[in-house]
Amino acid sequence: MLLCVASVVTLAYLGHLPLLDPDEPVYAETAREMLQFQDFISPRIYGEFWYDKPPMYYWLVAVAFKIWGIGEFAARLPSALLAIGGSVVVYLSGRELFTERAGLLAGLVLTTSLEYFYLGKAAVTDITLTFFLTLALLAYLHNRYDLLFIGAALAVVTKGPIGIIFCAAIIGLHVIVTKNWAVFKSMKILRGTMLFLMIALPWYVLMYQYHGMAFIETFLGFHNVARFLKPEHPSGTLWYYYVPVLIVGFFPWTAFMLQACKAALRQRSADWNRLVFLVIWAVTVFVFFSMAQTKLVSYILPMYPPLALLVGWYFDKAWSEKQFSMLKWSAAMLTVVAVILEAGLFYLANTMPELYVPGMVAATVLIAANAFVWWFSLRQDFRSVFTVNVVAMLFFSIYLVVQLLPAIAPAYSMKSFVEDFNQHYDGHSQVYIAKFYRPGFMFYSGMPGNELMDDDAVKTLLVKDEAAFFIVKAQTYKNLPAQLQNDIIVLTASEDKALLYRKRQNLM
Repeated sequence: MLLCVASVVTLAYLGHLPLLDPDEPVYAETAREMLQFQDFISPRIYGEFWYDKPPMYYWLVAVAFKIWGIGEFAARLPSALLAIGGSVVVYLSGRELFTERAGLLAGLVLTTSLEYFYLGKAAVTDITLTFFLTLALLAYLHNRYDLLFIGAALAVVTKGPIGIIFCAAIIGLHVIVTKNWAVFKSMKILRGTMLFLMIALPWYVLMYQYHGMAFIETFLGFHNVARFLKPEHPSGTLWYYYVPVLIVGFFPWTAFMLQACKAALRQRSADWNRLVFLVIWAVTVFVFFSMAQTKLVSYILPMYPPLALLVGWYFDKAWSEKQFSMLKWSAAMLTVVAVILEAGLFYLANTMPELYVPGMVAATVLIAANAFVWWFSLRQDFRSVFTVNVVAMLFFSIYLVVQLLPAIAPAYSMKSFVEDFNQHYDGHSQVYIAKFYRPGFMFYSGMPGNELMDDDAVKTLLVKDEAAFFIVKAQTYKNLPAQLQNDIIVLTASEDKALLYRKRQNLM
């Protein structure tokens, strides 16, 4: 059952949407250039070395491209398969730690939580990191220490030092809380460290040999340390940033989340040690990224597997002990979160005409699901309450990809815009493109273009006497002085993007 639900949620219509800016085209293009240059050590983008991330996801996508061809489906397939794998790992762990039913419930909770299934259909690194961290940390909980070090090493090859930082911090805090110092002896740390280094270190050594301090300063200095200490985005200064992200991202299981954590900490059975570890895991990820100055919605994904296990355990326990009051409390919490989502859908439907019908349908489904949850909660039917949530999210996951996202995809993808560009491009003039659009433009056109850092750069280039094409934000064009607007031709405008052409004035 779990495999069926997980496969439908993640694999259905996987290549239906174009790659969405700005992140998906970056990973897809870098993997494509790995194949183009036959260099699987040094990632590149626009033909230049790229030190943003370690190579794991690029490797996986490159393999998918080789087998299925270059396209949206292959770019997202590694994330989808690892998302399914993560759900299976959570199920197997929950079954061994608690009960068969608790494991199944946990796997379904993870599969159908809003952010997990969305990122499972995206060509980004977050699911890959989450999978390897989950493998490592659950291996610790099951006393399978070789697997712990292997998982941690693969996490480091996926996204850098964060892979080992989380493992060390979470396990260390758990040992302190439980006072189980003897576990360090059982872990055979020296042997495990050697295993970890054999897997994690080679790529870093080779990159240093090839690129020297440029790699160290850019990858470790900027993309890890600087991003933690300084905000890359304005939202990075908001300490509460991840509170609404978690509430909406873990929907519809947010309603059970706090109750599950509270019950876990109060538990006095043999499960307490395991439950505390899961709570520490989730809290550590949340606090770490809340402290970091650079924040993105996807960063807290590694806390979803432990939350899923906690909710699976709690729901199973309440079901077995017939704690009917839990159902009503959860239904009330679900109503609050559902109202927030429905308000968002109504807002989008009223501000974006293309979203009106799909937005209304999605909101109606959430309202109906919430009504059924209340009905079955009052009837004290645990199985039906859980089933309604799973079925509703199964429908929503497919509807999101088939109806909701296609309506707004032109605003967040360069695919259709590149088709318009190809109809106008003369084949030899310079092309200048805003930084945000450049990865998608490169992936779909095969042309790197010249990067425009800001609006001032656009103004400077427009006064030059050369024929050139410009791909900029529509607002950038509107902000240009009237004289410059008169000297250029707007070839096409789509959503928030504009294609401009500047003719050469002084012809010889």
